Amino acid sequence: MSPLPASIPGIVRTRVRAAVRRPARLTPEETAGRALVLRLVSLLLQYPDAELTAARTELTTVVRALPDTPAARRLSGFTGWFAGQDPEALERHYVEMFDLRRRSGLYLTYYLHGDTRRRGMALLALNQRYRAAGWNTDSGELPDHLPVVLEFAALAGPGAGEAPLRQHRRGLELIHRALTDAGSPYRHVLAALLTLLPPATEADRAAVDRLVTEGPPNEEVGLDPYGAYGDGEFAPPGAFVPPVPAPPTRVPAAPTPRTEGPR
Repeated sequence: MSPLPASIPGIVRTRVRAAVRRPARLTPEETAGRALVLRLVSLLLQYPDAELTAARTELTTVVRALPDTPAARRLSGFTGWFAGQDPEALERHYVEMFDLRRRSGLYLTYYLHGDTRRRGMALLALNQRYRAAGWNTDSGELPDHLPVVLEFAALAGPGAGEAPLRQHRRGLELIHRALTDAGSPYRHVLAALLTLLPPATEADRAAVDRLVTEGPPNEEVGLDPYGAYGDGEFAPPGAFVPPVPAPPTRVPAAPTPRTEGPR
């Protein structure tokens, strides 16, 4: 239910809500601290290769030095687990959470547009936004990959830089919910990010519920949009899908030679 009286004109109610949800102006120190948190979240959501796992002690130290905020406490909960895991176990867990599960993939435009032409336009718009800001990702990833979006947000600042995160708030909420349901410590990293965004509305939560049950727009009917992929199922966005072998070519049998009877 809206906290504003129904007698107030709709445009006024809309603008008041927008003002309530708009983040307060930050000091330079707060902006720098926010950028650091975004960069940490971006790093921690990347594949735990040898370079990243070698930096675990340094990352843990940086997180411990953060001011005591909800985001810092969430990140601390993750780095405690991250620092103590075997590197191979970390790699397996990452692949399971982000590459093999539809609900917790890290490609944000998929949750808003599904595998449609609109998603292609959204990817193009993100690339144009990056170029307009003078930033070349040069990461080999799609522009909607969450670590890429986070790095841009850290570089460009809370206004235009964080706009893609706000636009994909519902997708982020779905990823967090999926990681929580799976009991993954990565849920703390998503939770840290969500503390920096406007709180979810009832409409946001309802939209996430629909995503859970129906999947993104234009999914194929009759398939589980979030199941483990295999025969008759979708692979996660960006995953390698082996080609389906073609049916064997049927070669016509050679004609049987005619045997001539007596004349």
